[in-house]
Amino acid sequence: MASGEQWKKKIEYSWMISGNATNINNSMAFAQKARAFMELMKMRLSFLVAFSSAFGYALGMGGAVDWVQLIMLFLGGWLVSGASCTINQVLEKDYDKLMKRTETRPLPTERLTKSESLWFATVVGMLGFLILFQNTNLLTTGLAILSMVRYSFVYTPLKRVGPIAVFVGAIPGALPPLLGWTAATGDINHAAMVIFGIQFIWQFPHFWAFAWVADEDYKKAGFKLLPVKGEKDMKTAFQIMTYTLFLIPMGLLPTYFGLTGVNSGVVATVCGVLFLASTIKLMKDQSRKSALRIMFGSFLYLPIVQIAYLLDMVK
Repeated sequence: MASGEQWKKKIEYSWMISGNATNINNSMAFAQKARAFMELMKMRLSFLVAFSSAFGYALGMGGAVDWVQLIMLFLGGWLVSGASCTINQVLEKDYDKLMKRTETRPLPTERLTKSESLWFATVVGMLGFLILFQNTNLLTTGLAILSMVRYSFVYTPLKRVGPIAVFVGAIPGALPPLLGWTAATGDINHAAMVIFGIQFIWQFPHFWAFAWVADEDYKKAGFKLLPVKGEKDMKTAFQIMTYTLFLIPMGLLPTYFGLTGVNSGVVATVCGVLFLASTIKLMKDQSRKSALRIMFGSFLYLPIVQIAYLLDMVK
């Protein structure tokens, strides 16, 4: 009897261990899937998109922020951006396999299937649109839909056609602050177009510097984003410098139209001059290091200038 009881206890123990191991494996698999879905959303990029929307909203409200509406705008913008990034990766799965920079993404590594990713994009995108529709207005929701369609289904395939993709992609890239403005005011006026225009022009040196740095990878996938003849030469460096130069007078427009004070105009000018200086260095040596400096400079320029506008807005 004792021997029988011992065997029974051993069997029960082995079942318990097996059950715990299964639960642990299931939990790990779930965590890995969740992490892969978060990777699809490109968290940092989507956060920057949501931040730009919040910037436009706060500026449009003149500082009198409805915090619930702002949080919902931020969340809705973040979800729509994440859905757009997911669709982009579904469409570029086969090309991402070819590039070192993207070969470890969830789809090329088969951590997620195309079907799973599309369902995720659909749910996340619809949730984002619903949040925007319920908490802002029809114009803002419509602009968000336009942004997703233009980024995912127009810009993405055009990357293999030619540099026109950068112009097309710069429009949805510049829409976030406009979405924030329309969420706050319900309309589009000259002030809205000013903050849209600054981010629109900023896209060109930002995109082209990134394309310069990633040129070898992009060529493997057939992406053609550099201007002129698509070469890393003086002509491309000159184009980058030219668009960066435009940012200096454009950065003063919020001050000129009375949106912000003089202090933010000074900050925007200083940032613009420093940004421009990095492009002149690229014209001199046409090196990857100089292109990297421009790329990182572009990441700093936009949030610094936008925060300066917020701190110096005319109420």
